[in-house]
Amino acid sequence: MLRRFLLPVLVGAAALVAAAPSARASIVERVVAVVGERPVFWTELLRRAKPSRIQIRMQAADPNVVSVQEQEMYKELLEKMIDERLEEQQADKAHISVSPEEIDRAIANIAAQAQQSQGRPVTPQDVLGEVRRRGSTEQDFREELRWQVLEAKLVELRVRPRVRVTEQDARAAYQHWAQELKQQQPVDVRIIALRVNPPTAQVAQAKLALAQQVVNEARQGADFCKLVATYSDDVSTRPTCGSHGPQPLASLHPPIQEAIRTLKPGTVSDPIPLQIGQDEVIVVVMPMGQSTAPPYEQVKNEMMQRATGDALIRGQKQWLQELRQNVYIDVRL
Repeated sequence: MLRRFLLPVLVGAAALVAAAPSARASIVERVVAVVGERPVFWTELLRRAKPSRIQIRMQAADPNVVSVQEQEMYKELLEKMIDERLEEQQADKAHISVSPEEIDRAIANIAAQAQQSQGRPVTPQDVLGEVRRRGSTEQDFREELRWQVLEAKLVELRVRPRVRVTEQDARAAYQHWAQELKQQQPVDVRIIALRVNPPTAQVAQAKLALAQQVVNEARQGADFCKLVATYSDDVSTRPTCGSHGPQPLASLHPPIQEAIRTLKPGTVSDPIPLQIGQDEVIVVVMPMGQSTAPPYEQVKNEMMQRATGDALIRGQKQWLQELRQNVYIDVRL
């Protein structure tokens, strides 16, 4: 389970460029938290927050949005650093440490995973180069990996003995995974869209009646593509039989998602009223099928592993909460 707890490589973008101030400024150190008798300093928090700050400032241009996101990020990161202090205390008591060789192996594992996903050679040096390109340092990156490996060892020692996973847990994990698969797998759906224009009650009633007529014709065997060409107000999809091509189920409007879940491929929905931006639209949907999850028995072992991983995460959170109850913690951020 060590691999499961290795977090993704630090996320960020190119380092921010700012003009140097004309006057020399000094940083006033302050304590942002106390864990037991050990303080957490503002400069420590800033250093750990650098990759996240870069990411936030690359994604948002509004200073107010940046400020709000950064403050939320600082709070979450400080809570993580407090947990790390607690884990460090437990690691000292259990005489657990992480060697440089273990960190090297973690970097090699990241390179191997990147190589597998990208389909091209990726070396540990490539990983470290990407880390530097994204505004972090090799030292900070190795320290982050050290904490992840140390945390995984502590989870194995302190949390795993408390975890019990049953067949019911594995089946629950399977149901959750199958639902995720439906949301992520592309689906092809044909849609006849009737715009309610102008958006009056009389026009809406007339369009609804027309949509029901289309449904009746489709269910009586009429060619759906011809119905699209005849009735649909979505000009862009008339040549493609009402389809925008495969797209993730989650990207569709919720009522259309629900229709796809309940309809068999090739069957037609009842008329579905939608509000798309400023437009009122009535649609008729014909799903063309989507990928389905394999039977539970085929993936039983994988689901047991997934359920175990989820249970370890929950157990770790509970364990950290118990540690917090026995240590003086003062957050001053």
